Amino acid sequence: MTKKVQEKNIDGKTKLVGLLATPIGHSLSPRMHNLGYTLTGINYAYLAFEVGNDQLEATVNGFKSAGVAGFNVSMPNKMKVLDYLDELDDSAKYARASNTVVNRDGKLVGYNTDGLGYVKNLIEHGVKLEDQKVTLVGSGGAATPIAIQLVQSGIREISIFARNDDFFVHAEENVNYINNEMKEFGVKANVFPLEDKEAFRREVAESAILANGTSLGMKPLDHLSIIDDTLDVLRKDLIVTDVVYNPQKSKLLSQAEEAGAKPINGLGMMLWQGALAFKLFTDVDMPIQQVKEILFGDE
Repeated sequence: MTKKVQEKNIDGKTKLVGLLATPIGHSLSPRMHNLGYTLTGINYAYLAFEVGNDQLEATVNGFKSAGVAGFNVSMPNKMKVLDYLDELDDSAKYARASNTVVNRDGKLVGYNTDGLGYVKNLIEHGVKLEDQKVTLVGSGGAATPIAIQLVQSGIREISIFARNDDFFVHAEENVNYINNEMKEFGVKANVFPLEDKEAFRREVAESAILANGTSLGMKPLDHLSIIDDTLDVLRKDLIVTDVVYNPQKSKLLSQAEEAGAKPINGLGMMLWQGALAFKLFTDVDMPIQQVKEILFGDE
């Protein structure tokens, strides 16, 4: 008797979507998107590719030549990928980074779903953004769209901290962009080196939200936190958010919880940015609640 097996729906008509990042082993995106394809019954497959800046151009060109449906881009490629795309949606143009690339009839179009995904996650957790001040750590491919979307979401002020290294200029560019190109939103933006602990303490004390927009705290850096040297900034009415979702409770969020602050991890942001990208790739809505229940349980 022939043993009955459950075949995966891969055939000659399957459309490929990929993820380009390094490190990539922690990512939940392949499982999330493939689960969405299964639940909706559409013929797509999502695979992860260990790719950094050095291999990015060749990989993007190869994907374009092969006619893939599109691909997601994660650290450290979100800014560099702009060099290899044909067009940019406003979401990627304003953020100066792309996490979602769609092949539209042979043209690679870059989008950014990170910022809106982050804001949707906050709203889902009952966080009020209107007229609030936010302290954001980071100025890279995840932090930049978060800053840009927060400015469009009703906050009154944002203070951006970044390490005082060769990339500090990105933080300065983000602040200049908000203060000059986004004047109509009436948001004041400030920039400080993360090494300035006095400024960090002052700005967090004046903020309703402290946001980590860096990979610090993500495996293999899960033993680190942006506040290891400034634990005294935590207080009971502070909301502490993290883009990190693996581990689900980063060191930063454990520190926040111990201090009585409200911790919000990156799982919701990851789900929402993924759902927005899913729609761009397939023109089909991801069944968000089903995916959330299966992937995250009660999280």
